Amino acid sequence: MHFNRVNIEITNICGLACSFCPPKVNASKTMPLDLFEKILIQLRHYTKVLAFHVMGDPLTLSNLQDYLDIADRYGFEVELTTSGYYLGRIKVKTLFHKAVRQLNISLNSYNKNSLNMPFSEYIKNVLDTCLHKIKDYPKPFINLRLWNLDDKQSEAEYNELLFERLNSFFNTELETKEIYKDKIKSIRLAPKVLLNFDSYFEWPSLNSSHESDATCYGLKSHIGILANATVVPCCLDGDGVIALGNLNDETLEDILNSKRAQEMIEGFRNSKAVEELCKKCSYKDKFKKTYQVLSP
Repeated sequence: MHFNRVNIEITNICGLACSFCPPKVNASKTMPLDLFEKILIQLRHYTKVLAFHVMGDPLTLSNLQDYLDIADRYGFEVELTTSGYYLGRIKVKTLFHKAVRQLNISLNSYNKNSLNMPFSEYIKNVLDTCLHKIKDYPKPFINLRLWNLDDKQSEAEYNELLFERLNSFFNTELETKEIYKDKIKSIRLAPKVLLNFDSYFEWPSLNSSHESDATCYGLKSHIGILANATVVPCCLDGDGVIALGNLNDETLEDILNSKRAQEMIEGFRNSKAVEELCKKCSYKDKFKKTYQVLSP
């Protein structure tokens, strides 16, 4: 079994309260470095890419460099996902550590919080980070994520302000109406600097009234490991509702070969959601058309 990536939550602390994220259920926790290394020794057989994110923001950690050093020691490439709020506090050499292959910055986090940071400071930190990448760090990608294009929670006014700053910095011609109309998914702003668009999505919840069957990439393209070492089938199960096992006292091999995990895999192979949380997850429905096209 091989995964495109494994989402490993080195911390579940993000320091913000975005209105599009569900309230955190689990106690605040940061994964100890010795446990992190123990897990990576097992992960070498399953993936080459680690995403330091499920619910938390890795940039909240003052010792992020130590996690990156360990990942590099074992031959992993790393994706960092951040709200962008902490960019000004992290050393550039850490952000663009040789293990980092991609930095994802969620631009729609800013206006979904009551922050004590003016927009001018927030966007300056984002653009300064882009400038450092363009000038000195050719390897990693920066993905500026703007996942707020849905009709129900449209943020056109904020996006106009954002595009004005991006256009000025990158010498581009981003237009809100055109992007909304054409449903553009990605725009290249500079070499390896992309602006990605999508809509808000509903986090899966047992309280949801939604119910459907479909395939999913959980346990296929990726798995998640929470800060307390709980293994979950996908990156949207931040509460560990589907706790397949815990790496404090089980091996990943045993967890993935467990009856529960194998039943999920077989179910998704047949476009069937086995677990209750999966049935109530609407995010998986976007894979229906893709799966139908790719299936023989």
